[in-house]
Amino acid sequence: MYPPSRKDFISLTLSDPHSHTYNNGKHRRQSCWRKWKQLSRLQRSLILFLLALLLIFGMLSYPSITEQWRGLSDREDWLSPNDRELKAIAPGLNPVLGPAAGKGQDPVPGLNVGAEVGADPVAEPRGPNIPILAKPPTKKKTFPIKRGPPNLQKDVNVSETVGGEKEEQEVVQEDEREGEDKGKNIVSWRGAMIEADQATEPPPSANGREAAAPQANPADPVPREVSTGTVDRLEAVRDAFRHAWKGYKDYAWGHDELKPISKSFGEWFGLGLTLVDSLDTMWLMGLKEEFAEARTWVEKELSFNKNVDVNLFETTIRVLGGLLSAYHLTGDQLFLEKAKDLGSRLMPAFKTPSKIPFSDVNIGKGTAHPPRWTSDSTLAEVTSIQLEFRELSRLTQEPQYQEFVNEVMRLVHTLPGKQDGLVPMFINTNSGQFTHKGVFTLGARADSYYEYLLKQWIQGGKTEDDLLEDYLQAIEGVKKHLVRQTGPRRLTFVGELTHNRFNPKMDHLVCFLPGTLALGVHNGLPGDHMDLAVQLMETCHQMYTQMETGLSPEIAHFSLQPTDGRDVIVKPADRHNLLRPETVESLFYMHRFTKDTKYRDWGWEILQSFNKYTKVSDGGYTSINNVRDPVNPGPRDKMESFFLGETLKYLYLLFSDDMEQLSLDKYVFNTEAHPLPIWPSPPK
Repeated sequence: MYPPSRKDFISLTLSDPHSHTYNNGKHRRQSCWRKWKQLSRLQRSLILFLLALLLIFGMLSYPSITEQWRGLSDREDWLSPNDRELKAIAPGLNPVLGPAAGKGQDPVPGLNVGAEVGADPVAEPRGPNIPILAKPPTKKKTFPIKRGPPNLQKDVNVSETVGGEKEEQEVVQEDEREGEDKGKNIVSWRGAMIEADQATEPPPSANGREAAAPQANPADPVPREVSTGTVDRLEAVRDAFRHAWKGYKDYAWGHDELKPISKSFGEWFGLGLTLVDSLDTMWLMGLKEEFAEARTWVEKELSFNKNVDVNLFETTIRVLGGLLSAYHLTGDQLFLEKAKDLGSRLMPAFKTPSKIPFSDVNIGKGTAHPPRWTSDSTLAEVTSIQLEFRELSRLTQEPQYQEFVNEVMRLVHTLPGKQDGLVPMFINTNSGQFTHKGVFTLGARADSYYEYLLKQWIQGGKTEDDLLEDYLQAIEGVKKHLVRQTGPRRLTFVGELTHNRFNPKMDHLVCFLPGTLALGVHNGLPGDHMDLAVQLMETCHQMYTQMETGLSPEIAHFSLQPTDGRDVIVKPADRHNLLRPETVESLFYMHRFTKDTKYRDWGWEILQSFNKYTKVSDGGYTSINNVRDPVNPGPRDKMESFFLGETLKYLYLLFSDDMEQLSLDKYVFNTEAHPLPIWPSPPK
């Protein structure tokens, strides 16, 4: 039994051996009450009066405090700077905010906000705008970019900054809103912003009846077709070129390539590749001011007297081909003189034991050599320079250029190691023999060999029977060994053969083939070539439409099983898009010869996708890392020269109603889309 409580007590604090304290709290509270009771009546009254005043003051202040908190989220001055800018944008427009600090500076972390790529216009949020804190940026691995045919190393070119350091790209993903917008991402990149959800919207026509471009549904794999006139589409291509040229002029003038994200440039050979590659495109589009600026640079700044190694193939098709084409279109002797200077400096490449040229030439020293890692050249390198050197001989009346490149074709024509007209990818510069035998592809390192067989025959007035024979045999070999159909939709594609083992892999580069086949039929070759061209053109189209961005991957694999859902399978390492021209090139040929408007519509869809996922707000277009991710396509910070020299040129010609503009009965295009004249047939 507990003893009765006593009114007199003491408060004790005990501690145990483990230093845990014990407080007699009950007694302490009783001690406080005792002190309260010891106060006088006046003291207790004053304390109670003060407490009552505080309570009344708090009750009166409560409504204003709650009002302040309610209105705080609606006050514009509480928003972050970018949130205010978003709020100021007119409803229905997708905001694209670049760096606030200006050229080359990073935006403030957490404040660089852009519209979700591929999203429909978002209405004004109903609830309060809540600032979004950016998650820590995650560094994305950059993949190398390089044009296909000439490279012995697959994807080994890493973009370099001006100082030679590797440029890193950072992708910051932020949750845009909670509630109905939860799950959306905001994609921003250091130094620049890709224009999100910017489908091409052609300017209104004169009669104002053209429909506006509908916004793309994120669920759709490609942008919806837009009803628009021919003139509007042509102007849309001009606008795309102007935008690309603006970025080049602002940040890379006179250099080889634009890096639109970092607002800088990349140097490959130091020959102004993008500028020279674009000369004939500007002339065709009627961009007189841009062309005049470029011509001035060629006249005053373009010099080949420099100690630099250049790739024979790339320099021939881009620079020599670009200068020759500009000369033929304009009649300006400046371009021919530059072409003669360059052509003579490339000749040391042919000083080999086998007469198969080296891949690299020092145009200042007059020396040449193979790559450091091999004595081989790729087949496409040595057999896709003939159109240009043959034309240079015709113009200069100096036969050496044509003799050297014709000798290469004669050697390849007689070499053992072919399989029904298909050729291996490598050839040794010492022995003059094929190496890596048994591997056959129409993709990188071999593609333009087949293209130039036909085009040399056309260029020379259809008199060189060996070229025609090799071409016809090769197409039969393609049909016999490389052509297959997918299981799900019966799409026809061209695979690869490795020691008699078939691989259902097709580079985007192979999409040159439908146009080449159609060109052959136009020049009297078998009609079943056109049947194959139509089927392959559909497959190349599907390589775009089956991707979430509407852009083709660099390499596709095809499903041979009828139970599989997709025809086109893309491995993670192959998901990049380099703004390549091959599909739109073939669309141009197919439309020219068939007049089927669907090829124009397919080209229009591709242009829309380029504008939506690769256009950079400050100027230029960038290749991307992932065509399967419309939210974060991942810019690679590089605009290849062939985007202006080929891709946009072929799109412009595709949409033009003037079939005599660069008539295919008068001109033949080199593999960089530079038109060269077809020679008159010699008298019989």
